[in-house]
Amino acid sequence: MSEARAIAIDCDPGHDDAVALLLALAAPERLDIRAVTTVAGNVPLDRTERNARAIVELARRDDVAVYAGCERPWRRALVTAEHIVGATGLDGADLPPPTRPLAQGHAVDALAELLRQAPARSVTLCPLGPLTNIGALFSRGPELVARVREIVLMGGAIGIGNVTASAEFNIFADPHAASSVFAAGAPIVMVPLEATHQAIATPQRVRAFERLGTPVGRAIAGMLGRDSGRDLTRYGGSGVPLHDPCVIGYLLWPELFAGFAAHVAIETESELTMGRTIVDRWRSARPADNATVIDRVDAETLFSRMTATLARL
Repeated sequence: MSEARAIAIDCDPGHDDAVALLLALAAPERLDIRAVTTVAGNVPLDRTERNARAIVELARRDDVAVYAGCERPWRRALVTAEHIVGATGLDGADLPPPTRPLAQGHAVDALAELLRQAPARSVTLCPLGPLTNIGALFSRGPELVARVREIVLMGGAIGIGNVTASAEFNIFADPHAASSVFAAGAPIVMVPLEATHQAIATPQRVRAFERLGTPVGRAIAGMLGRDSGRDLTRYGGSGVPLHDPCVIGYLLWPELFAGFAAHVAIETESELTMGRTIVDRWRSARPADNATVIDRVDAETLFSRMTATLARL
């Protein structure tokens, strides 16, 4: 078996972040998690860092350090999503408060040190929330960008957004940081709404998590069961999308995903379309490609493999 892929997960838990983290924590032979860093997003930073620590403890992975990062976007007011994830960010999971403290230091400092100490182009960054931390990291100089193997992120949309008509939440929450990341030159795999809206947690798939009979399975089912009360018309009424686990799924099983090369730019000026990801598949403006954009997911196989992997925790 090949050596485990070194990754750092930057997140804002959040229900789907929690499932993504648990999936990565369940596969240590495939994914070597060098750090979990947190950012304000779904809920403010004091809750995202607490939630990340609680999730790591749920998985019994005392070897994984959790760092707190940026508490607000670069240039805009903080936008959160308690109306989706609940006041705690993990409503429905019924997790006890974490006992392990945060790792010392700021998340951006930790990521910078990780990239400097690891072999060049060996660490994959996995942003699951707003790109504030990653933008701050790259602002320290191109030498850090050059050391990144790849960025695999959940964010953006080819077409219609989910927080506005134009924008997906993660990009909208800090469009200026997102713009800097897409312009930095690191290899990017973007998993947008068009892909994640295929990964629907149907009642049957949620019951499969619950049938695991483990604390992890019950926590996931509790979170997703709470989500089932939302307006599901935009998803065909069959369940809610699991956005962030698609990033980890892509790392574990890339054969389940397909997409295309394109140039992606971020709108940062217009309030009407702030945070829109402009995906220039046909190179109409003649820019160079800067991302692989995923638009197809084998959801049935993905959920089957996710459930089997999470059963290990």
